[in-house]
Amino acid sequence: MNSRKVVNLFLKTLALGGLVGLIVSFFVNVGGSYTDNLQPFNFIGLIGVMLFFIGHGMLYSAVSQTGFFAYLYVHRLGLSIFRSFWPTVQIALIAFILFDLVYFTYNGAEGDVGLIWYILAAAALFVYGWIIAKIKAKETKKHAFIPALFFMVVFTVLEWVPALRIGIIGSEFSLIMVLTLLACNTYQLLILHRLHNSTDEKSKK
Repeated sequence: MNSRKVVNLFLKTLALGGLVGLIVSFFVNVGGSYTDNLQPFNFIGLIGVMLFFIGHGMLYSAVSQTGFFAYLYVHRLGLSIFRSFWPTVQIALIAFILFDLVYFTYNGAEGDVGLIWYILAAAALFVYGWIIAKIKAKETKKHAFIPALFFMVVFTVLEWVPALRIGIIGSEFSLIMVLTLLACNTYQLLILHRLHNSTDEKSKK
């Protein structure tokens, strides 16, 4: 994959992050930031709030892209170290990360949120990751399923850690961050093989 495609991927993922951050902010309305500028109507203030959330989305997109390139390195390193045991190691890490998301985050919240919400969040993340991994495997090869699931679950949680440390799992900024991360991670995972395929086709020509 040449540098032009890398830059193109970066810019498109950055734009996706900004768009998702803005859209999600309409629904969570952090601290009444939108309603405060609608009643009474304040055009400049409203534009400022929208730009603020677009910026947040782009920031989370940058976190996602950093995590994605780290995943590509970790995957290659895991293959070279664990070889045929690498899929088993990934499954174990997925299980550990999901347990960590439920248990340690719940303890960190000190009972502010019921345990069931952490379990549901972990289950939703796993189910979503499973669906995306199935799509990835269908479009590429069957053995791509576990690495794809590993990335969608483990790296999304690792990228989400800063938000989890400063607030409860259902807080507004935490929701904006995780949904933006999921959108950007999904896009990068599903577009990567298409970029490789187009590069291979051009090289053959």
